[in-house]
Amino acid sequence: MYCPHCKHPDSRVIDSRTAEEGTVIRRRRSCPACGRRFTTQETVILMVAKRSGVTEPFNRDKIVRGVRRACQGRPVSEDQLAILAQRVEDAIRCRGSGEVPSHEVGLAILGPLRELDEVAYLRFASVYRGFESLRDFEDEIAALRSERDRAHTPGEPADEAQRLDGSPRTNGQDQRQPADGAAPR
Repeated sequence: MYCPHCKHPDSRVIDSRTAEEGTVIRRRRSCPACGRRFTTQETVILMVAKRSGVTEPFNRDKIVRGVRRACQGRPVSEDQLAILAQRVEDAIRCRGSGEVPSHEVGLAILGPLRELDEVAYLRFASVYRGFESLRDFEDEIAALRSERDRAHTPGEPADEAQRLDGSPRTNGQDQRQPADGAAPR
């Protein structure tokens, strides 16, 4: 490791610590030539194999940018996007491979995004999976509803009057109370 101050080709490790839940090692170093200290960071490089055959280092920011587009206009914060990107990276690293196809990165995004925001999930999935018709959207919405019903705890009646966005169905009737307090018609 070259000293960043005097460019001496050697340095001595003074201290090593793990960071970011053990995925990074920080090393405090000292240069024998100039005596100055500096910190280095070691991490395993995860490579992503693109469809074109090109490989590039995994970049969490690219996930955030892609998902941010799907979340445009949705109640999703930057912190939630950062957490989603971290979850995706953790899931990919847990596979134990140094190189992962870009397709698997997209698949790893779908699960956490579905939990975060169903509308953003549909937007992302429609592009990622190449939806070509209204039927593709209908099938995906039906799958989301089916998954929601399976996740519903037994013993509690499922609220069939809930739409995908969580608002109640009105079956064409206005459920709001009139301003004068009278019962709805």
